[in-house]
Amino acid sequence: MDSDITHVYLMPGMAANPTIFEHIKLPEDNYEIHWLEWQIPNKNETLQDYAKRMCKFVTHDNIVLLGVSFGGMLVQEMSQFLNLKKLFVVSSVKSHYELPKRLKLLKYTKAYKILPTQLMSNIDLLAKYAFGETIKKRVDLYKKYLSVSDKVYLDWAIKQVVCWSQEEPHPEAIYIHGDKDIVFPHSCDGDCIVIKGGTHIMIINKYKWFNENLPKLIES
Repeated sequence: MDSDITHVYLMPGMAANPTIFEHIKLPEDNYEIHWLEWQIPNKNETLQDYAKRMCKFVTHDNIVLLGVSFGGMLVQEMSQFLNLKKLFVVSSVKSHYELPKRLKLLKYTKAYKILPTQLMSNIDLLAKYAFGETIKKRVDLYKKYLSVSDKVYLDWAIKQVVCWSQEEPHPEAIYIHGDKDIVFPHSCDGDCIVIKGGTHIMIINKYKWFNENLPKLIES
């Protein structure tokens, strides 16, 4: 029966396409997975307005919403406009206080306005921004997962990250973080599920943990 199906919506991280979730598999008798994709923002669009616009792609009620990295910030904003069964925030931050110093510095100096985002077609630079590391031997992996290189989107996304204003953790969110995450290294404190050895891309390389544990967390 369709009424017994829980719909699970997955939002990727900055510049990433939803194929980062290709290995996330949940029991099909109980769950149906839907991939969300980044849209090009409108000029001067706030993150809240963007979140409201993204909610138009959610076509079910009482859903599970999961976001990764910047997508984790976005789903916390989207939750204001949706009826959720569960909210998961993966490899992200619970408030602006957890942003690393380098991002806070970008905010206070307003240097985010002059970042060379036109160079983001350089996949190595894009990987450094999105995943916190350079490509090294994983060129094909990053070319596959990082496809949103539009300058308008990247300028907007970087500004939204560094200027995010959430003061407190979302009271309903389940935060999941890796203890080896170098992009957001301060996010394991407080009420958080910590995955040992998890990096910023653990949704890709620790998918087995998510496949095993997400159903339990959804139904808990």
